[in-house]
Amino acid sequence: MTTAPAQDQERGSLLDTLLGNPLVGLAPWIVYSLVEGEGRLELSAAVALGIALVLLVLNKLRGGSPKLLEFSDVVFFATLAIVVAVSSDGTHAWLERWSGEVVNIALVVIAAGSIAVRNPFTLAYAKEDAPREIWDNPAFLRTNYVITWAWAIAFAIGAASGFYGDLVLDNSNNIWTGWIVQTLPLIVAAQFTLWYPRRVEALGDISRGEQATVPSVSEFLVQVTPWITAIGVIVLVTDAGPGWLGVAFIIVGGVLTGRFKSASSRAQASAAAPAASA
Repeated sequence: MTTAPAQDQERGSLLDTLLGNPLVGLAPWIVYSLVEGEGRLELSAAVALGIALVLLVLNKLRGGSPKLLEFSDVVFFATLAIVVAVSSDGTHAWLERWSGEVVNIALVVIAAGSIAVRNPFTLAYAKEDAPREIWDNPAFLRTNYVITWAWAIAFAIGAASGFYGDLVLDNSNNIWTGWIVQTLPLIVAAQFTLWYPRRVEALGDISRGEQATVPSVSEFLVQVTPWITAIGVIVLVTDAGPGWLGVAFIIVGGVLTGRFKSASSRAQASAAAPAASA
């Protein structure tokens, strides 16, 4: 039977894992993007601010290191909530239309700005899982620069897509510019965040003469391509395009996923063979 201290330790470990992931730091922005829309500006700002405050307090209570992203969450959404509460009808209407793009631009500024000041926002999270002696290691620092750039690019694509939907199409609810094109880069960045550090670590082990299995590019892509199939389903369900386009996405996503899964399995088998014979 699991004892109470063991249960508390397990819960603490789960909380540490969650709060030590930059994806959780992005939760207020993601939730805001999901909730915001016509007539929901106050609600989306309040919910995002509430989540940001909860994350900041939980991180403080568990003794976690201060994180640029969490402070940025609170400052941005507190400012937005205040502006929404006191704004004129004209400003309110402007925010109703453009707040999604403002959020995306803010994320680009946070990510690119953290790189500019030589403190990529993922670094504080990575340090919590890494021994102090490697914090200044060039490979460790470079890994976080690369990951932060991946997020900056994803945010920039989202901002450009949103602007295109509002400015050119005059439709902030367009399924392509408002959801698909904005979501896919975030999924790619999230999977890259999980895959790339493991690859760098494995390559480092091999360079030191140690045995390691290097996560292949196929292993990364196989986590992304199912979303191509998901796009096809969305197209069919929402009538976001001709039926043949939705079917094409489903087929292409399925074929690519199968190919990358096979390639990943072959790479893992080939890496395991020398270790078994050693």
